[in-house]
Amino acid sequence: MIYQKEELLIRKLQQGEDEKHLIKWLSEPKVLEFYEGRDKTFNFEDIKRKFFNRNDEIFRCMVIYQGKSIGYIQYYPINKATSTLAEYFEMEGVYGLDQFIGDLYYWNKGIGTLLISSMVNYLITQRGVNRLVMDPIISNKRAIKCYGKCGFKKIRVLGEHILHEGKYRDCWLMEYTK
Repeated sequence: MIYQKEELLIRKLQQGEDEKHLIKWLSEPKVLEFYEGRDKTFNFEDIKRKFFNRNDEIFRCMVIYQGKSIGYIQYYPINKATSTLAEYFEMEGVYGLDQFIGDLYYWNKGIGTLLISSMVNYLITQRGVNRLVMDPIISNKRAIKCYGKCGFKKIRVLGEHILHEGKYRDCWLMEYTK
C-alpha cells in the first residue's frame, strides 16, 4: 500500500492482477477521449510494455475505492527523462501526476477530487514534494475543474503540447505549490 484515506486506497500496480483492469479501461472510448486517445487500442502486450517491467522513475499505481479497482494514477519527479517541462528540470521536489478513473460508474461522484487531494497530501507530507504539475488537454473541462477544486492553478497554455488522436493538442499547465 502506498496511501489510504477513507475508502480510497492507492497501491503499486501488480502484474498478473491489474492488466485485466487496464485493458478494459483502455478499451473504453470515454476514457480514451482524454487519456491516450480513441485512436489507440491496447492489447495485453501493450499494457505490459507501457505499465510493467519498466526501469524508470515513474510510480504506477492502482486506485481502489470501497475495495474495487476503479482507476490508475502515476507520479514521477519532473526531469529530462520523465517530462518535456524544461522550466522545472532544475527545481527540487517537483513531481508530475497523471491519472484516470477507468470505471465509468465512478465518474461524477467526487472520487476524482478525493483522489487528487489525497495524492497531493501524500506527496507533500510523505515524499517531500514542493510542487506538483499536471498538463490536461484543454477540452478536458471536468478534470480541470477537479484539479482547481484541489488547489491546482492554471499557469499557462502549452500550445500543441501532446499528440492526441492524430493532432497536436493544447494543454493547460496546472500547478500546485506547497
